[in-house]
Amino acid sequence: MDLITPGLGLIVWQLVIFGLLFFLLSKFAWKPIMASLQEREQSIEDALSLAAKTRQEMAELKAGNEKLIAEARAERDRVLKEAKEASEAMIAQAKAEAQKAGAEEIEKARAAFNQEKVLAVATLRKEAASLSLEIAEKVLRNQLADRAAQEALVTSLLADAKLN
Repeated sequence: MDLITPGLGLIVWQLVIFGLLFFLLSKFAWKPIMASLQEREQSIEDALSLAAKTRQEMAELKAGNEKLIAEARAERDRVLKEAKEASEAMIAQAKAEAQKAGAEEIEKARAAFNQEKVLAVATLRKEAASLSLEIAEKVLRNQLADRAAQEALVTSLLADAKLN
């Protein structure tokens, strides 16, 4: 049993060595170890608070980005609406100008047609008068070929002239 139970001297020396080791550790090691543990704990707390702060900033940035996106969409919609209105106004103006130009061209064509019509009627009258004169001349030549017929016509014309 000697092997299982330690002797009294061994226990005393172990207690002295443990006390000496405890004293040396408390004198030289505990303060730096505790300081490094507190420093580590502080750095972890700082990292956690920085992460929370960063998370909060990211949430604010995300809200700001969403607001900017909404504003950009509203601006885009407004610009598109203005562009659509401007294009519709341009189209309406172009249609009005085209109708005005078409009406002017139609009026010019009508004026030209009327002028041509008047000219054609005048030409037709002139031709009809000329043709009538030629026909009358030929008829009179045929009728007045003999001398007695000419004298009878002159007498009849003079009698009509006296009546008027």
